[in-house]
Amino acid sequence: MERASAENGSISSDPDPDRSVEPGVWRYAMATRAHVVIDGAPYFELMQDAMLRARQRILLIGWDFDTRIHLVKGRRWWNIRRRGSYPSRLGAFVTWLVRRRKSLQVNLLKWNVSIVSILSRGTMGLDILRWRLARRIHLKFDSAHPVGCSHHQKIAVIDDCFAVCGGIDMTAGRWDTRDHIEDDPRRKTPRGRRCDPWHDATMMLEGEAAACLGMLGRRRWEHAGGSPLPMSAPQSESPWPEALEAEFRDVEIGISRTRAEHDDCCEIREIEELFVRHIRRARHFVYIESQYFASRAIGEAIAARLTGDDPPEFVLVMPLTAEGWLEQQAMDGARVRLIRALGEKDPKDRFRVYVPYTGDTPIYVHAKIMIVDDEIIRIGSANMNNRSQGLDSECDLFIDVARPANAHAGDAIRALRHSLLAEHCGLEPPAVGAMLESCGSMARMIDNAPRDGQKTLRLFELPELGEMEQALADNAVLDPESPEEMFEPIGRRRGLFRRGSILRRPRGN
Repeated sequence: MERASAENGSISSDPDPDRSVEPGVWRYAMATRAHVVIDGAPYFELMQDAMLRARQRILLIGWDFDTRIHLVKGRRWWNIRRRGSYPSRLGAFVTWLVRRRKSLQVNLLKWNVSIVSILSRGTMGLDILRWRLARRIHLKFDSAHPVGCSHHQKIAVIDDCFAVCGGIDMTAGRWDTRDHIEDDPRRKTPRGRRCDPWHDATMMLEGEAAACLGMLGRRRWEHAGGSPLPMSAPQSESPWPEALEAEFRDVEIGISRTRAEHDDCCEIREIEELFVRHIRRARHFVYIESQYFASRAIGEAIAARLTGDDPPEFVLVMPLTAEGWLEQQAMDGARVRLIRALGEKDPKDRFRVYVPYTGDTPIYVHAKIMIVDDEIIRIGSANMNNRSQGLDSECDLFIDVARPANAHAGDAIRALRHSLLAEHCGLEPPAVGAMLESCGSMARMIDNAPRDGQKTLRLFELPELGEMEQALADNAVLDPESPEEMFEPIGRRRGLFRRGSILRRPRGN
């Protein structure tokens, strides 16, 4: 396998390793193979296959890990395959793996605030104790960020030649199939409680781009207090899962980051810059999936396009509500305020927000996806809220057909968008293309899709906000644009409708 450019020093000898190669982009790097994995069931199974192929190091970076989850459902303990038997539960599987592969080291980096959750997770404490006793399993809790910020990246790197980056954490509640069966008995917590349907996405990579993510991960590990990790040695074997047929081959991947200023690390807002660039570039449509929608900068970029002479179509797929009461009060209110503000800037009705349902149950959207004109596909950990643009550690990947190496990628991007629309509307992917052709837009296609199936996209209905919800939303109480703003009095916060914003209503309205 071709090694990353880090091997010959073009990355590792960078005198300023945090500099962006262009506005909104940290690195461009080639991937021999790349694939977007939709939803948790295939992701967990593919990750177990890839980890079985690891030879030197598995580096797992996440907002959360739960060692009690089973990577493959339907088997209570052991998976039986032609390569032998091994545990399906994450904690036992990692322990089993390092015992049988003497050259393998496993490093796990988890956000420190979730330490408290371990106390209520039963056997997870025992798993961590076993990991602590193992010489080649290293677990660290990441507190290397300002107060109020979080470590939100979801990255996995194996042998510095295979990597994953996206929105899926290896924790409870993430497992689901693309069918999103309304009352699937397999979708449950480690304690046996039923979970609601969950939609998510991530991207798997092989080659130079994976090595770049490996470098990013090792730097984060060291910044969190871990011992320096050398780059894995070149190897001929790839951890790429045997059953996975890649959607993209020999493509150039862009990598973009968010990071708050902390100690000797500067602030990085590449993701925000890239969102604005991609929205400005759109000519025909922008398809978005996001857990939150509250970013002032992104809202202003969309508003500027909606008020133009020939605005592109914007279709957002989002959850009905955020998780948790406090997030619902702040994030859901901010979403309502932003959608209303954009509605006033949308004379040609080009902006729509939908919620996916399976039967009468809303599907929780945790995916972070953006597709522009079938020319750009973007997958990552960053939501469309202020935190993801300036506070939390984030990492996004994208493939842009305009890059010289990617002219052949457009068909695969289009197929992916059709596949997502088919998943949400209960259709077969080939039917989506024909419906888009006859309807002329995604919104009309969605509105005309058959409603007699299990899965549907329903137009998001804006609720009325109480005074407290409006105040939380307008002042970005839980979603500030910078760590410093987090501690400012409410009356001095800039919020969604700051002076000079295109989102502000004109005087007299």
